[in-house]
Amino acid sequence: MISPPRSVSDAKPAQDPPRHRLYGRRKGKRLRATLQALMDRDLPKVRIDPESLPNRIDPATLFDVKTSGVWLEIGFGAGEHLAAQAENRPDVGIIGAEVFENGIAGLLRHRSERNLNNVRILTEDAREFLPRLADQSLNRVYLLYPDPWPKRRHAKRRFICQETLDQLARLIPPGGEFRVATDHPVYARWCLRHIPVHPDFEWQVAGPESWRQPPSDAVPTRYEQKALRQGRTPTYLTFCRV
Repeated sequence: MISPPRSVSDAKPAQDPPRHRLYGRRKGKRLRATLQALMDRDLPKVRIDPESLPNRIDPATLFDVKTSGVWLEIGFGAGEHLAAQAENRPDVGIIGAEVFENGIAGLLRHRSERNLNNVRILTEDAREFLPRLADQSLNRVYLLYPDPWPKRRHAKRRFICQETLDQLARLIPPGGEFRVATDHPVYARWCLRHIPVHPDFEWQVAGPESWRQPPSDAVPTRYEQKALRQGRTPTYLTFCRV
């Protein structure tokens, strides 16, 4: 039996295609009691809840202290880089986006030990958060040692793509920076294939040594130290918003 055609009112509304995940696990080893206590006590104080925010928000309003600017680190790992930057620049509000529970606990430990009041944490996919932020509201964005998803069929999972670059171009004011570091040659080539050709970003490079040396205010991450121990050469890329 042939079913009659559905009316327009019966048709299901079109839905956006699901996004591919940029990350793997959300949980690793069971947290030690002290770290679990930090998660229970401190995470609610600093966690950003996108559901409670308006459609467009100035991220500076997420901090209790007055800031001279706001930085975002996408995928902060264990938090050592973000914590050091927050300690070195107490005038800057720094948002860290990370979904891995053990890494979040690590940053909370750094925050507690160093009494960092200029740190906020997003525990969800950063791509869902970027559209909620006001124009030109991020002075600097870090993407340090992201998962390279090196297989060709996984390239769609990489953070760097036209959509995210357009969002960052909207969010970073002229003169602001987008800093990327990776120890994987496939990801380095991917970045150089996509970011410099974007009309709103200019690669700050003077020669091969400039991308082999970290910025003067950089703080090594545990991933960087592991790469160096294993003989891999990190690539450091800085792009200025023009």
